[in-house]
Amino acid sequence: MGSHTVVAVVVGRAVADGGGGDERRDPGGRRPAEEERLYSQVGHLQAMPTIECDETTARERLEAAGVDVEPGNTEYERWRATHAGATAVAYDGKVVVQGGSTAQLEAVLRDGGGRVEAYFDGASRGNPGPAAVGWVLVTNDGIVAEGGETVGRMTNNRAEFEALITVLEVAQGHGFDEIVLRGDSDLVVKQVRGEWNVDDPELRERRVTAHELLRSFDDWSIEHVPREVNDRADELANEALDDD
Repeated sequence: MGSHTVVAVVVGRAVADGGGGDERRDPGGRRPAEEERLYSQVGHLQAMPTIECDETTARERLEAAGVDVEPGNTEYERWRATHAGATAVAYDGKVVVQGGSTAQLEAVLRDGGGRVEAYFDGASRGNPGPAAVGWVLVTNDGIVAEGGETVGRMTNNRAEFEALITVLEVAQGHGFDEIVLRGDSDLVVKQVRGEWNVDDPELRERRVTAHELLRSFDDWSIEHVPREVNDRADELANEALDDD
């Protein structure tokens, strides 16, 4: 229950008749009112992730997670459900997820949790000084979650570890079971991999915490990337410092 397509496919199927996919129109060449409404929304809906799945199984997963499922609003909708600020609408063989933040609802619907790419960055002004973290979670559907927050006064290396721990906690909370971590701190990457020793007691403690979180994923990797590849996480960390 994990493959994704764009929602335009769902709309196209929803408004097709059962015999060959031609659009249904009245004698004047117009579509029925409900189909016209769906067509008018295509531009808006294309950004919404669509999960190809058995809609009955998807409903059972939601109900098992304690999510209330209601009847659909149209003849094309099998059911709909709202959870964590997002709404899932089921059609034949597909569930469209819409809303400001769809990641948590997708995590409930997704079979096996799925894979996420996680970018993280820590910033400290003064080293040590006021510090913040930034992070971004990305799947095949694009950015599913991002954020930045201040974390007190600390060194830049400690802030980088805090950013790593934060993005791991967020990814874990969204239910992903595979994670690819990307950061621009060579020290953090090599210490987490075990390639470099950790002499600083505080950093050693943070590495232990990071490894404990990593064990909650079925598969993980961490790699160093240039700063320009990690620019969004860096931007979020610095915005948090600017706003503090």
